Amino acid sequence: MDIKLSTMITKPDFQAEFLSGILTANATPGIITFAGGNPNAESFPVEAMDAAANKVLKENGVMALKYSGTQGYLPLRKYIAERYRKMDLDFDPSEIIITNGSQQALDLFSAVMIDPGDKVLAR
Repeated sequence: MDIKLSTMITKPDFQAEFLSGILTANATPGIITFAGGNPNAESFPVEAMDAAANKVLKENGVMALKYSGTQGYLPLRKYIAERYRKMDLDFDPSEIIITNGSQQALDLFSAVMIDPGDKVLAR
């Protein structure tokens, strides 16, 4: 089978070039880049995250910091389920999975949706 590779991947150090482009764009004032998972830093809810982290650590710090089940921290899954109920969506906490970023979510999605040998179109 003849497999065509992109011109980018055939460069000797394509990952460094790609990352350099992302980091350069990310450091450029006035540019908001969504490449590589870099959202607009001005939108980060720092104060709200600080308050939430402090609350969790005070109320249940040991459980929040140790490894838990693969679905994620149960009190957080319960909180998310309750938020969905307020939007008239009924999810049980057992149906919610907390991921550690987009790569884990994409891996889980792929494991559910794609079988070995399936053709996948990506852009």
